[in-house]
Amino acid sequence: MKRLIVLFVTLVSILFISQQGLAEQRLRLATTTSTENTGLLAMFLPPFEQKYGIKVDVIAVGTGKALKLGENGDVDVVLAHARSAEDEFIQKGFGVNRRDVMYNDFVIVGPKTDPAGISKVKNVDDAFKLIAQKEAIFVSRGDESGTHIKEKDVWKAAGIKPTGKWYVEAGQGMEAVLVMADEKNAYTLTDRATWLAHSEKFDLGILLQGDPALFNPYGIIAVNPARYPSANYMGAMLLIAWFTSPEGQKMIGDFKKNGQMLFVPVAVPTEGPKGKTKD
Repeated sequence: MKRLIVLFVTLVSILFISQQGLAEQRLRLATTTSTENTGLLAMFLPPFEQKYGIKVDVIAVGTGKALKLGENGDVDVVLAHARSAEDEFIQKGFGVNRRDVMYNDFVIVGPKTDPAGISKVKNVDDAFKLIAQKEAIFVSRGDESGTHIKEKDVWKAAGIKPTGKWYVEAGQGMEAVLVMADEKNAYTLTDRATWLAHSEKFDLGILLQGDPALFNPYGIIAVNPARYPSANYMGAMLLIAWFTSPEGQKMIGDFKKNGQMLFVPVAVPTEGPKGKTKD
């Protein structure tokens, strides 16, 4: 009987230690809504989890909130798309080892009747000026996301401080903002990936695109382990390596909607959307 008790206690101890080990193999990723809502992460993360035995807990919020989670030490790694905010995050000592991952661009979508006439201009500053002059309804993310940061930069460059009933601050993610813009017959600024993933749902169209000012790069950053010793730094670096590896970059490049690339990988040389090598 004593032997059975000892054996039972030993087995329970082994099971407890094993469960502790498994519990430690988790990685907290704060990321933008565009990577989650498009389905990219649902495709991209399972092979990583299977290969390394690490479960990735995804927190999809705007870039501002994602970086704030990193700043508070509440996550291990951040995937964002607002370079100025990312650089500040690193300069203040919250993050380390940033790597470029991919890019796409922003576009202005709106009612196909285009009441503000923005399809007649070629740059985003002029488009925003026309929207403000006509007081055409514009739905803003209003959530300090990467998209919202870009939008505020454009308004500033255009010399306009948007106010009034025509300017609607949603405080929502990109998909929800597209729903609001569709319902209100309004304009909005969106990343191309989210638009391509959901455009079939809406009676809106792309009315301005191609301005270099609308370039939208994504970067991945490990939370600084010197500042937060409890951060899963090794797991974060494995995920960064996965995102920027030839295998990971190929997965990103192969991720398409209706034959169109949602994100263009940039960490290693690969074929861009027009067959041109990107590096």
